[in-house]
Amino acid sequence: MKETSVREDRPKGALSLILVNHNDSIHLRSCLRSLEPEARDLEAQVILVDNNSTDGSQAMIRSSFPWVRLIENSENLGFARANNQGIRESRADFLLFLNPDTVVFPGALSELLDELKRRPQAGAIAPRLVREDGSFQVSFGRRVSFFSELLQRLLFNPYYRVVLRFFSRAREAGWLSGACLLVRRKSLEDAGLFDENFFLYFEDIDLCYRLRKKGFRLILYPRATVLHAGGASTSGQKLASRLEYRHSQVYFYKKHNSRVSCFLLRLYLRLIFFFWGLFAAGSAEERALWREKTMDMFKGRAKVE
Repeated sequence: MKETSVREDRPKGALSLILVNHNDSIHLRSCLRSLEPEARDLEAQVILVDNNSTDGSQAMIRSSFPWVRLIENSENLGFARANNQGIRESRADFLLFLNPDTVVFPGALSELLDELKRRPQAGAIAPRLVREDGSFQVSFGRRVSFFSELLQRLLFNPYYRVVLRFFSRAREAGWLSGACLLVRRKSLEDAGLFDENFFLYFEDIDLCYRLRKKGFRLILYPRATVLHAGGASTSGQKLASRLEYRHSQVYFYKKHNSRVSCFLLRLYLRLIFFFWGLFAAGSAEERALWREKTMDMFKGRAKVE
């Protein structure tokens, strides 16, 4: 791991921002440009953990954003481990986890920070997320179990995509997306850091679950809005990303759900894996690899290249 740091004399402020990047230099540039004015005004510490990008991200940070504290990993450690690196390097009482494929609108960080300070019982707060086409992302939910996920996908997601544009009041949630998540350090320390058994996906929901178990509330704050492209760092690795999502989903269910819910998930996944392996677009070799990897997943964690 190589670490590059600039402006070590930056005073300790109220906020540390932590970003994890892997080959997303295009979005990252826009993200950091949107952050710079408010990070400066808040005297926020900005930490970027780069997971062995090969697209010139590190050089771009060093040349164009010297106010960012850059940690360079020699391999892709995953989202959870990299965020934990950033947490250990941070100094502030409030930590903002932010995806590099976001653009923060003026005033959003200040609004989130002020609102979380006003709510001592809240452990974390998140903004409303809007996509590049103007539609809203459903970035919150209730409980994650087999039947609640079905309801979320079939009923709640279509409903919230419509009504989110009319949301104005803060409301409590069961989980919040880690694409933009502001957490109180004391709450994070009580609940524990990110679970590093998650490589990608579900680590944010797992953290939210543990925060709630410690008695902290989770707040969706629609008055603050952040643009989120979504899926940028995995868009070129669809098979690996799909497999990684399912790996994390199975682990999350084992950790937080009943045996019945775990059984139903496994049954469902076996069916979709079987039919995808037979009929999905792509070469016969790709479909064979999919079947092999997914069957390995049920025996034990398969390595996703």
